[in-house]
Amino acid sequence: MKKFITTVEQLLDESLRGFAKAHADLVAFNPQPRYIRRARPARAGKVVLISGGGSGHEPLHNGFVGPGMLDAACPGQVFTSPTPDQMVAATQAVENGGGVLFIVKNYAGDVMNFEIAAEMLDCPNATLLVHDDVSLPDTHVTGRRGVAGTAIVEKIVGAAAERGADLATCMALGERVVKATASMGVALTSCTVPALGKPTFDIAKDEMEVGVGIHGERGRERTRLAGAEEIVNRIAGAIQEELKPQPGQKVLLHVNGFGATPLQELYLMYELASLYWQKLGVEITRSLVGNYTTSLDMVGCSLTLVLLDEELTRLWDAPVHTPALRWGGMRRPG
Repeated sequence: MKKFITTVEQLLDESLRGFAKAHADLVAFNPQPRYIRRARPARAGKVVLISGGGSGHEPLHNGFVGPGMLDAACPGQVFTSPTPDQMVAATQAVENGGGVLFIVKNYAGDVMNFEIAAEMLDCPNATLLVHDDVSLPDTHVTGRRGVAGTAIVEKIVGAAAERGADLATCMALGERVVKATASMGVALTSCTVPALGKPTFDIAKDEMEVGVGIHGERGRERTRLAGAEEIVNRIAGAIQEELKPQPGQKVLLHVNGFGATPLQELYLMYELASLYWQKLGVEITRSLVGNYTTSLDMVGCSLTLVLLDEELTRLWDAPVHTPALRWGGMRRPG
């Protein structure tokens, strides 16, 4: 294992301190218990959005804290769920009268710990579960995993909260976005968890894992390595079968890197995926390409498709200013 670290034990805290210093105009880091919050609180009465999960997926979720998206994020150790005391402390730091919406990826540890935190709070709260990974069937024992579609949900619901939507409205909107979103990934290599010191799983040079999870979980199948067009057709086909967008349907296409795939290749995958849906008459009107929900140093990527309507498009286009996502006319804090 070759990584830029001092010690494995200090890696997370040192990284979070560096992240907060680099973006001090936007975020602040609370070390005990760990959470990242906006440097300046949102207006009184706003619904606050809090997410979190194991680290190793950066910029998800810390990089999405800021005006237009999250109010706080709770990072656990690498691929390890944050603890309830982190969510409670983050809520107490940012809640200001509008209640809190937890946005949670569907993993057993995350779900359990966010549920415990919700029961400990005395402010209005709700939990939105993201389960966009169509590589698993709906009947899977723990349900489908939450993957790259989570960032899309955080952006759209974050825009609504920023505009003054109440807790029930934000929750209903989030459920609508989750229902309209499907993702699937493919890995060409494993990732290496620092504490483990070796690849999480073994995969031959001529193999790929289709439907891999963002922690390196097994996917739909292990197959021979294929060309990019065949890979896109296989993944896009599964998403198409799930969402069934009709000709003329407007969509957002997100190509997400897992941490070690060059942008050149991610844009190639975007080109091939856009051609796939254009042939079906689907209109790609919004896009996002890059490393947004990573898996440490894994070589691979995922495709996410979101069915858009006028409201969802307006909320996607709404100004946002976070360390990892920013556009529009939103002024810098301060």
